Amino acid sequence: MSRPSPVKIDEGVTIGGGKLVLLAGPCVIESRDHTLRVAERVRRICDRLKMPVVFKASFDKANRQSADSFRGPGLEKGLAILSEVRSEWGMPIVSDIHEPAQAQPAGEVLDIIQIPAFLCRQTDLLVAAGQTGRCVNVKKGQFVSPEQMGDAVDKVRRTGNDRVLLTERGTFFGYGHMVNDMTAIDVMHRFTPVVFDASHSCQMPGGGGDHSGGRREFAPLLSRAAVAAGTDALFLEVHDNPPIARSDAATVWPIDQLESMLAGCIRVFDAVRG
Repeated sequence: MSRPSPVKIDEGVTIGGGKLVLLAGPCVIESRDHTLRVAERVRRICDRLKMPVVFKASFDKANRQSADSFRGPGLEKGLAILSEVRSEWGMPIVSDIHEPAQAQPAGEVLDIIQIPAFLCRQTDLLVAAGQTGRCVNVKKGQFVSPEQMGDAVDKVRRTGNDRVLLTERGTFFGYGHMVNDMTAIDVMHRFTPVVFDASHSCQMPGGGGDHSGGRREFAPLLSRAAVAAGTDALFLEVHDNPPIARSDAATVWPIDQLESMLAGCIRVFDAVRG
């Protein structure tokens, strides 16, 4: 199957352009200092690996299971912190929006606007994101086939914006487990370059009772498999102290193990792409 046209994020990052790209950062903005500290480590690791990188952190986790769970600093404060990350470390930024009204202010700061998996069919949200002119990364819903994601891409492109990505992040397998169909990567390549979300593919929704569980130890295996299947980029949530992470503590990857994990994925990428 022929590959889709690459999507340029900025002068240093093109997804689908022949190099494996990383989208990485903490699940949620926990504080300004913590976000900047993680950003520095992600930047330095990717510089050593000569790997293009986009920094990721959520300003609002609006889809937490419990009303008592930490959501982040919110739109205004969160975007200010993410803007500082770009200025300080020169990385493009990706974060997610949950309401159409968030698209315009987010588009003034973000390089990639991400649509959460549960919202991948929300027409008004997709259109608002597309109208910003920013790259739009749509996560495949756990309840949607890869073939059906072509409709989500079409909703964005009808705004005149053809800078769209799709992300594979697993499919429901019963009530508390996720499973990946790696053929989804090839199928979604009919529409756009594809990102593989290794962190949420390890998730066990509701596995912690009032929060999601997960098995982060499978992230390297799934990442290598996705690279072998043809993914253009990897999405990884990372943390310097996973047990105390304020969101998705069971699946965030330890940042002190990130470099060796990525080095293995790059070797697979180079072998597969020749």
